[in-house]
Amino acid sequence: MAELSLRHLHAFRAVATAGGIRRSSSALFRASSAVTRSVATLEEQLAVRLFERKGSGMLATAAGETVRLRADRIDAELQAVREEALRAHDRHGRKVGGIEALLNERRLQAATLLAEMHHMPSVAHAMGTSQSAVSQALARLEDMLGQPLFLRTAHGMLPTDAGRRWVERFGRVLAELRHIPEDVAALAGVVQGTVTIGALPLARTRLLPLAIAQAAQRHPRLRVSSLESPYGELTAGLLGGRIDFIVGALRSHPGEAFSTLPLFEDKAALVARAGHPLARRTQLGLADLEAYPWVLSRPGAPLRESLDQFFQRQGMAPPQPTVETGDLALLRGLLTSSDMLTVLSAHQLHHEVTTGQLTVLPFDMPGLERSIGVMTRKGAHLAPGARALIEAMEAISAGWRMRDG
Repeated sequence: MAELSLRHLHAFRAVATAGGIRRSSSALFRASSAVTRSVATLEEQLAVRLFERKGSGMLATAAGETVRLRADRIDAELQAVREEALRAHDRHGRKVGGIEALLNERRLQAATLLAEMHHMPSVAHAMGTSQSAVSQALARLEDMLGQPLFLRTAHGMLPTDAGRRWVERFGRVLAELRHIPEDVAALAGVVQGTVTIGALPLARTRLLPLAIAQAAQRHPRLRVSSLESPYGELTAGLLGGRIDFIVGALRSHPGEAFSTLPLFEDKAALVARAGHPLARRTQLGLADLEAYPWVLSRPGAPLRESLDQFFQRQGMAPPQPTVETGDLALLRGLLTSSDMLTVLSAHQLHHEVTTGQLTVLPFDMPGLERSIGVMTRKGAHLAPGARALIEAMEAISAGWRMRDG
């Protein structure tokens, strides 16, 4: 399917609001024939009728209402950008143009990619266009908004403070546009498109693979992209629309911009190789652990902080690990080939424990429970594929809770 046009979508929304072509054309300052072509093009691309043509005007179909929901959200994002630019104009006297310059998905894409890559030739390559075309696209945006979006620095092209806020909104606009065909397909019972997930460590081993396999079997046209970046990068991607949701250990204070959906409670366990000397014991105390080296997550990681606090509550200094790593493959290798200890979710080492390579030692650690769940951007309208994956995770988690309860 060809990429949908923000300009066509803007015309469609005006028709849906006015209830007819003629009334909307005057509001858009466009000829009726041009507005008609925009609506017809959008209908052709989506392969659905968006309006019922009646004597009294044009009434949106079910597909039209579905598209209008995204169109309204796109308009709200772009109007918010322009209104902020107008407030800056009131303070600094800079000219701000009409919203039409923002109704160009290639311009918005150029800005969002530059904010990510900081290098204009790389953006041009990613977009399959010339560097001058990218430069012109950004210049048109900056001219309309009355101020620069990027500054040239020794570290590349970096967004200004306003540019950072606006590019985040541009990213959300592009995400809304991308989800429109998926919404329309879902009306016919087809779940398709690509879901981009921010995958934190606690979800990667069991929950997410099981959910993806289940959803893919049920919806063969669904595609999934998993990102394993640091938490800060994932939340930035979530705010900017590049990521549909994040799954893993929930933070106690995620911030006002996010909503969370707890799925199940996870408890960290003391883990070692199956033949470890401590594996023969039926009960362990803190003193029993002192003779053995540790492999732990890096300082600042939520589990590491919880473990340090646990030892401090017992009046003991936290263990000083021989190895610090966030690499699960390295951790597995160290545990199976040495007498090292670690504290980790048993879910993350489920396969190794089940196959008898590793064992959970009999050592209770109250206070190391964590809530595992899904984090979304507050107010986001998830695409059908994202909802299907979350529903699969909810069903799997419910089964685990019943089994463990």
